[in-house]
Amino acid sequence: MIKYLDLHKINARFQDEFSKQFLSFLNSGHYILGNNVSDFESNFTTYCGTKYCIGTANGLDALTLILKGYIELGRLNAGDEIMVPANTYIASILSVINAGLHPIFIEPDVKTYNISVHEIEKHWSTKVKAILAVHLYGQLADMDAIHKISQKYGALVIEDAAQAHGAENKNMIKAGNLSNAAAFSFYPTKNLGALGDAGAVTTNEKELAEYLFKARNYGSPEKYVNSIKGYNSRLDEFQAIVLNIKLKQLDEDNYRRQEIASIYLSKINNKKILLPNYDNSKNHVFHVFLVRVKNRIHFMDYLKKHQIGSLIHYPIPPHKQKALSEYGHLKLPITEAIHNTVVSIPLNPAMTHDEVKTVVDVLNQY
Repeated sequence: MIKYLDLHKINARFQDEFSKQFLSFLNSGHYILGNNVSDFESNFTTYCGTKYCIGTANGLDALTLILKGYIELGRLNAGDEIMVPANTYIASILSVINAGLHPIFIEPDVKTYNISVHEIEKHWSTKVKAILAVHLYGQLADMDAIHKISQKYGALVIEDAAQAHGAENKNMIKAGNLSNAAAFSFYPTKNLGALGDAGAVTTNEKELAEYLFKARNYGSPEKYVNSIKGYNSRLDEFQAIVLNIKLKQLDEDNYRRQEIASIYLSKINNKKILLPNYDNSKNHVFHVFLVRVKNRIHFMDYLKKHQIGSLIHYPIPPHKQKALSEYGHLKLPITEAIHNTVVSIPLNPAMTHDEVKTVVDVLNQY
């Protein structure tokens, strides 16, 4: 059986170092916001090329705190509109709503599945104050074009980089350093995955960083001093240990993901299967390898019969979720067509050459 994702196999590579570092952590007696968190923040700042990194409890909190921060700093106001790709994971939408802002659902570019620049321009209004660019499935959104629009209208640009750790644009600038501020999730399935929930914000803006360092810890710049109304959203010390260890391997793992993707794209030749768009650059780190088929259930049953795992990212678009029923009236045909036809096939750095070849052969025989 080729699992869709074998997290045990991926993390087993680091087991000895995890064990060693855990014992050191356990014996330290310091379990909240200690040296491991500050070390990871420093290391990830260097990796992304930004001035600041603020560890948070998870990716949703990272996004929400960015938006809350801009409200606190007077750069956003309650009720402002934020443009968000309609086909994103629901967390992107929830961050906007939870911050007291209004999401504007924008259709994606059907080739890249990222937010459509044409649709951003088409639906712009004076109420829009920010664009939330999601690097969906691991591929950078068209940030150059998005920045041109944001500069034209004086809007903020925020990255949801939860699926794009290490992705680079043509100027070798990484995800997390392509906007005013970026949010990362280190959920275990991510390219840089913790062993539980974890997240971070990267930014070059001092005022925002100062707010976030306080806001994540009850609004406290120092113990028992609370200067703002804050939250409890701290990166865990042990998860920081895991991330520090795995960060050293991230570029190599991303290269392996790109290598497997290139094999799939060159070797899978089946008119029933629509493959993703990829220009062989570093702008896509293949958090998932997404294909589209007309009869998804039949296709997934076929894969299962041939001992190949698969997953759907994501079966229900956000505006059709019960939790967001107030947006159920929206007409978003491109988004709905994508959500009805996508299937993710196995792609991760722990896959063997034989496993990759088997996936190719099975898909070609479909």
